Amino acid sequence: MVNDGLSRRGLLAAAAGGFALSVAGLPAAALNVDEARTLVDKLVGDINAVIASGKNESAMIREFERIFARYADVRYISQSALGPAGRAASKSDLAAYTAAFQGYIARKYGKRFREFIGSQIQVTDARPIKSFYEVVSVAKLKGQSPFDVRWHVFDKSGKDLFFNIIIEGVNMLATERAEIGAMLDQAKGSIPALTAALKRAG
Repeated sequence: MVNDGLSRRGLLAAAAGGFALSVAGLPAAALNVDEARTLVDKLVGDINAVIASGKNESAMIREFERIFARYADVRYISQSALGPAGRAASKSDLAAYTAAFQGYIARKYGKRFREFIGSQIQVTDARPIKSFYEVVSVAKLKGQSPFDVRWHVFDKSGKDLFFNIIIEGVNMLATERAEIGAMLDQAKGSIPALTAALKRAG
């Protein structure tokens, strides 16, 4: 479960969603800094629209899952969270796990998004880092000081997508990788059992 210290900041990451570890050594991307920033501008615009929509919780969760599927490299993120166990899994097991992971993330964090009604996220900068791009944004929440949210973007899949979010220095995929690892342990290493647990979780 997400602890209280991460619940508000971790929410932003997961709604879009989250979540990958370092990608040093990936092939150089054709993506450029302006395209990376444009992607995150659109993503943030969609997040802000849902926050301001006044929709009920279930509708918000559906919208955040749609945003995650549209803007994130879901396959890369989910398999990075799964770690080495994914290398021995069948294609069908991985596909089922990836779909379950997407729904799990949307439910887990989407339920908390009402806390952000009236708040805004604003993109402020973008820069290349090794073989990906980092887009910097600021989250402005009611009753809190603004805080830093960094989106990592690449085009490894052939599309411009985000693969990680760093919130005030906290790598959210690293957090999810620990959570998925614990769930996999509980499932005794079974990917189908983990998938079934993810469908119930969040």
